[in-house]
Amino acid sequence: MIRMRTGLSAAAGAVAVAALTASLVCAAATPAVAQPGKGFTKLFDGHTLSGWTLVGGVGPGYVVKDGIIDCPADGGGKLMTEKEYSDFVFRCEFKLDKAGNNGIGLRAPLEGDAAYNGMECQVLDDYDPMYAHLEPGQYCCSIYKVVAAKRGALKPAGQWNREEITAVGRRIRVVLNGQTVVDADLNSVTDPHVIAEHPGFRRRSGHLGFLGHGPSEVQFRDIWVKDLSKPEQDNRPPAGFAALFNGRDLTGWKGVPDPPADSPAVRAKMPTDQLAAAQEKANQKMREHWKVENGALVYDGKGFSLATAKDYGDFEMFVDWKIEKGGDSGIYLRGSPQVQIWDPENHPGRPGEGSGGLYNNQKNPAGPLKTADKPVGQWNRFQILMQGDRVTVFLNGETVVLNTPLENYWERDKPIYPTGEIELQHHGSHLEFKNIYLRELPRK
Repeated sequence: MIRMRTGLSAAAGAVAVAALTASLVCAAATPAVAQPGKGFTKLFDGHTLSGWTLVGGVGPGYVVKDGIIDCPADGGGKLMTEKEYSDFVFRCEFKLDKAGNNGIGLRAPLEGDAAYNGMECQVLDDYDPMYAHLEPGQYCCSIYKVVAAKRGALKPAGQWNREEITAVGRRIRVVLNGQTVVDADLNSVTDPHVIAEHPGFRRRSGHLGFLGHGPSEVQFRDIWVKDLSKPEQDNRPPAGFAALFNGRDLTGWKGVPDPPADSPAVRAKMPTDQLAAAQEKANQKMREHWKVENGALVYDGKGFSLATAKDYGDFEMFVDWKIEKGGDSGIYLRGSPQVQIWDPENHPGRPGEGSGGLYNNQKNPAGPLKTADKPVGQWNRFQILMQGDRVTVFLNGETVVLNTPLENYWERDKPIYPTGEIELQHHGSHLEFKNIYLRELPRK
């Protein structure tokens, strides 16, 4: 009950009541924004799309009204944060119209389909009959076709749902309306088909956003993020990976013998004593020309290549590298060349072509999909996935090779060797490597 102050005239009282009523109606129209706690930043100011960018917009795209980001039935596209995030907690509320279909992009690039080039946390009206026969990984809150969410926590269409997504390294946790529906270690996803189809789920950073595509309206509000990113420490592997280089010495590495014994095919035919002598000579040369300085493997350009002491089959690998002007190198996978490293502005034959391509391929694509090198003298990062005979390469977060066969350079009539060493190739120039991490993948 609303009480009027004593002494107000009837007319004045009526004006006061009208004003109060109007304010209550306005307050009801604009949802209250809950304060999520220390460290969170508001991603949506309730009035504008400041801090967001629309990519591939459809129709009206996304509309702001009454403190809500609305994706109309005839709208959509990707509404992405301008800022990128690595580790984070993301919170929002969403409301689905009947048959609503959207998604939340995680660590996604601006270009391409976020469900494949990054990750998509599905936003879907699971209860609509048109979605009765989907795959488990397509229902609401699933990491689309990568990790299936538990079902049953979603509210019916027309009601608001509260969602929290936590991403720390490869650990992804999704809570919907107070229930944990996803708690997954992405390192445990080893199905070759899933890895080949969704290379982006291994990205370490990217944009957040909404991935609308109809056929009905979806709304979002109360959108926050807590940035959990921490400075990376050199030569400290992420969870699930082992460090191939300890940052202190050459433990775990050996020299590659001079040609022709640099070929696995030649070494396989050498007598045991001859091979041992060639390896000892290579190790001596390695110690003369490869050093550890300031936590990096440094090569003076005067010896020969460096190899892991152990052989590997299927694996995911990180390696940071730096070259000088005109520098030339590469990463041999299973002892076969190579994921290319070079100065895009100073090499013969392929002017302007960046690093990362499978240089020695003849039948399959050899060049990178794009040039993603940083300026000469700066550190670059490869993320390399080798599974079967297929290779995917990210360079500085950009996809430069996608699920492409690596050919056997040494024996062109044979497939790539099933196992082999990883080599840091020399081409007579100063080289530096660090942060070399690897996790082995099981084979079916």
